[in-house]
Amino acid sequence: MRERIAVTRDDITRQRVDAIVNAANSSLLGGGGVDGAIHRAAGPELVAECRTLGRCPTGEARITRGYRLPARHVIHTVGPVWQDGRHGEPELLASCYRNSLALAARHGLVTVAFPAISTGIYGYPLEPATRIAVTETARCLEAHASIRQVTFVCFGDEAYRTYQQVMGEVLGGEEEEGERL
Repeated sequence: MRERIAVTRDDITRQRVDAIVNAANSSLLGGGGVDGAIHRAAGPELVAECRTLGRCPTGEARITRGYRLPARHVIHTVGPVWQDGRHGEPELLASCYRNSLALAARHGLVTVAFPAISTGIYGYPLEPATRIAVTETARCLEAHASIRQVTFVCFGDEAYRTYQQVMGEVLGGEEEEGERL
């Protein structure tokens, strides 16, 4: 499993993969953080396609083309807003990874890159969010043998270090250093 999951410190909009995952809001029409960066990099065609999809509930996922991105597709998923961890946030966050990877598998995608969903303005604490991301991804890859590689793309050093640590604990072994900005 370890060879199918990687971490890198980079800009997700530069990933040459079958799909990048967008930490979207429920409107799917763009916003701040990763969502805004993806929409800006993909161009106005992405918003036009997203308008045809309607809203996306928390924990679910939708797929679009990548347009001007190096990624062929964007999988949009809506993470939970952190309250206190007792309002279904862990299960909703796990659903983001489960539904995104199931969608990738249904569309025959083999390489997927994720940001740290919900850890920005949605306020999910980084370490527990990372543990859910890594654990759920490992489970999903067992069910979806067609997905060859999942990369967690961290924009900052703190997220990168946290993913390295959690991956070592959950998956075992040492994580090799990935690309850097």
